[in-house]
Amino acid sequence: MGLEIIGAGFGRTGTLSLKFALEELGFNKCYHMMEIPKVSHHISSWRKAAAGENVDWHLLFQGYKAAVDWPSCNYWREQLRAFPEAKIILTKRDADDWYESVINTIWPASVKGRELARSNENLDKVAQDRSSMVFEVIWDGIFDDRMSEKDFVIDKYEKHNQSVIDEVPSSKLLVYEPGEGWEPLCQFLGCSQPSIDYPNVNSTEEFSSRMKSS
Repeated sequence: MGLEIIGAGFGRTGTLSLKFALEELGFNKCYHMMEIPKVSHHISSWRKAAAGENVDWHLLFQGYKAAVDWPSCNYWREQLRAFPEAKIILTKRDADDWYESVINTIWPASVKGRELARSNENLDKVAQDRSSMVFEVIWDGIFDDRMSEKDFVIDKYEKHNQSVIDEVPSSKLLVYEPGEGWEPLCQFLGCSQPSIDYPNVNSTEEFSSRMKSS
C-alpha cells in the first residue's frame, strides 16, 4: 500500500477541491497542507526534504492513498520513484490568476505566521517549525523570497508545470484545470462519476474571510 495518486500542481490551483474529490472517489486519505496540523511530527521530514536530505516516503505517507498541494508537490519526482505505479495529476490554471490568488491568500498568511513566530517567544515550537517549513519548502525554496516580483514567480510556476508535462509519460499524467468537473478525473482514474457536484472550496474570498476572522 502506498500513494496511488501524486499531485504535482502548486497550491492555489484547486488542490483542496481535488483532495475532497479524490477522497469522494475512494482515495482516502489524501494528503494536503491542511493535514499538517494533524500530523505535526511530519514537519521535520518536510524540512529534511527542503534541505535535500533523504526522506522515507513510504513511512511519511503511511495511511494515505494520494497527496496533493504543498508541501508534497515539490517532490513529485522522488515520490514517483518511491511509488512507480502511481498516477500524476497536474492541477494548473491561468498564470496571472494563479499569482493573484497566491499573493492575496497563502503568501500573506505565511508572512503573518512568520511574524507571529518571531515576535512571540511563547509560541509553541510546533507552530514555529511549521512556519519555518513553509518558507523553506515554498517561499524561499522555490521563489527565493521574491514574491513581489510577479514575472519571476510566474516563470517558476510555468517551468514547474512544463517539467511535469515533459517528464511524465502521457499515459500516467492528467493535466487538470479548475472547472473541468468529474469527467476527466474519473476517466483518468477509471472511477464511476459521483452523483454529487464536484467540490468547489477555498476560493480567494473564502480564504480571506478566514484570515480576517482569525
